Amino acid sequence: MGTIATGQLAKIFLIEDNLDFAKELGEALKKEGFEVVHAAQSAYALTMVEWNPPIAIVCAMNLPEMGAFEIARLLHADSKTARLPVIAIGEGEEHGLMEAYRAGCDDYVDRHLGAESIAAQVRNFLRSRTEGFQPTQMLGSTESALSGNLSHLDLPGIIQMLVHSRQTGVLHVNAGAIDGIISLNAGEVVHAESGGKIGDPAVVHIVQSCNHVDNGAYRFVPGEPAATRTVLRTATDLMLDALRELDEGEDKAAEAGPR
Repeated sequence: MGTIATGQLAKIFLIEDNLDFAKELGEALKKEGFEVVHAAQSAYALTMVEWNPPIAIVCAMNLPEMGAFEIARLLHADSKTARLPVIAIGEGEEHGLMEAYRAGCDDYVDRHLGAESIAAQVRNFLRSRTEGFQPTQMLGSTESALSGNLSHLDLPGIIQMLVHSRQTGVLHVNAGAIDGIISLNAGEVVHAESGGKIGDPAVVHIVQSCNHVDNGAYRFVPGEPAATRTVLRTATDLMLDALRELDEGEDKAAEAGPR
């Protein structure tokens, strides 16, 4: 993964103003086979993109001048850099992955997971981007549990990985009483079913029902897309709606207090 066609190491720009963390992550990325160019200021890194383009940018969200969200919007608005992936480094924020996708970032990592774990996630993301999504790259044979603790392994993260890698096939989800399917065509969610729900409501229902479940399983099977389109809105919009409704429900329950 760490080399390009000329045999050179693939270059990653790391934009991070915490120098100790930047050193640790830089070393971990080098162990994964990447060349790492570090910048503490995003403006300097952006000037280098023109003449020394990287394979990806890994950038902190909370930089004082310009963080990952702003950089993603700038780069993806320019046709010359629109396909340059931006991976946001966050603080483990709730729904951080979804907010990063909404801002135009291509992935999200939690700095609290540690440098080695982040470097492995960056490697897997870039491999998925170039080779196509392979479920075995994300999960070992014994790691089929859905968990709300690891953002890059929760259901919204899995769906967005399939969307961004433009997959075609069916995602099967089973968690507790939920048994649902989500069908994709070239990265677009086109059909969903769960119980008596079909289409957009089914996507929302599946995401909500799998939020913070203790265990469950999902399986993506590449193949032909659904013959009928029932999902009309984007996957990101539907998942944001699902998570927003959950937050509103929790707020109302908190306001009501114990009975």
